[in-house]
Amino acid sequence: MKAYKFLTVDGVGVFSRFAWPRSDSGTGAWVESDVDPCRAGIHACRTTDLPYWVAPALYEIELDGLVAEHAIKVVAPRGRLVRRVAAWNDTTREAYGQMCFARAHELVEAAGGRLDGWAPPSAIAFAESARLGFIAATIAEQLDGIEAHLAERERQSEWLVEHLTLA
Repeated sequence: MKAYKFLTVDGVGVFSRFAWPRSDSGTGAWVESDVDPCRAGIHACRTTDLPYWVAPALYEIELDGLVAEHAIKVVAPRGRLVRRVAAWNDTTREAYGQMCFARAHELVEAAGGRLDGWAPPSAIAFAESARLGFIAATIAEQLDGIEAHLAERERQSEWLVEHLTLA
């Protein structure tokens, strides 16, 4: 199964701290693990999961074996990095942050004073796109409940898919 995985710039898992085998010439080596979601296994994203896991580097990953689907991730016993998504770079990350920042302000303005003080400050770095995406989704949830939060995350996912040209 084709999926995606956010890592640090140097190819390390943000939560696991696992250094993924990468290859400049293409596909990396297979990695295997027992599966215990949130504890062990090869964790990855479908395109709809991307906004929840934003980090500096994005890779296409190939998963093998029984893939368990969860609310905001998939987990498999085996996986390997296929390629780095070059379109996810400092420029795109900042553009995504700007979009999330603008959306958060738009939602606060639409609230007509109910959420004064909720908009992110202009001093926040747009490169903090993961936090800005969370803020926008949380504001949407405060306005209209969990369905609005999910719809905002879907909007973010659509932006990422379009701007990164993901299938």
